[in-house]
Amino acid sequence: MKKYITEFIGTFFLVLCIGLVVIDSPVGGLAPIAIGSMLMVAIYAGGHISGAHYNPAVTLAVWIRGKCPTADVLPYIISQLIGAALAALVVSYFKGDAMPAAASSFASMPKALLAEFLGTFLLAYVVLNVATSKDTSGNSFYGLAIGFTVLTCAFSLGGFSGGAFNPAVAVGVSIMKLASWPDIWVFLVACFGGGALAGVLFKYLNPDDK
Repeated sequence: MKKYITEFIGTFFLVLCIGLVVIDSPVGGLAPIAIGSMLMVAIYAGGHISGAHYNPAVTLAVWIRGKCPTADVLPYIISQLIGAALAALVVSYFKGDAMPAAASSFASMPKALLAEFLGTFLLAYVVLNVATSKDTSGNSFYGLAIGFTVLTCAFSLGGFSGGAFNPAVAVGVSIMKLASWPDIWVFLVACFGGGALAGVLFKYLNPDDK
C-alpha cells in the first residue's frame, strides 16, 4: 500500500503543478521548467518507496524491463489516475472562472501522435537507464535526468501535442479542458506505445541486466 500511496502523491502534485502553471499563470512559456522541477523533486521524494513512476507508460516500460511485479502494475496505474483526476479537480477549485471553457483539438493529429510517442519513449528510456540499470545503481542524478527529460521534451515537442508524455497527465489535462476528451486515444496509443518500445529496447540493449 505504501507504494501505491507514493504513486498517488507524486502524480497528484505533478498534475497539480501542470494545471496551476499553465492555466491563467504569469509563468507562461516557462511552465516546462516548473513542471520538470516538480517531477524531479517528486522522484527524489518517492523513488526509494515505489520507484517513482508517476506515469502509467513508465510503469509499463519498467514492467516489460522486469523491474515491476505484475501484481503492482494495475494498482500503480489506478493510483496514478486517481491522483491525476483529483489534482485536476483541485486546480479547478483554485482557478475557478479562469478554467478553459472548452478544449480545442490538435492542429495535426499525426504530429501530435508522433510528438507524444517520441517524448514518452525518451522519458521511459531515460528512466530505465538511470533508475533501473545495474550499471547506474546508486547514482544521485536519476531524478534530475528524468525531470530534465520532461522539461526538454515539453519545450521541443509540447507545441504539437501539449506535451503530456503520460496517460495519467492526459486524463488530468482533459478534465481541466486543456485537451479534448475525444483526443484521449492519441495520448493512450502514443504514450503506451512509446513506453512499450523503451522497455523492449532496453532489454535488447542490456540482455545481461535482469
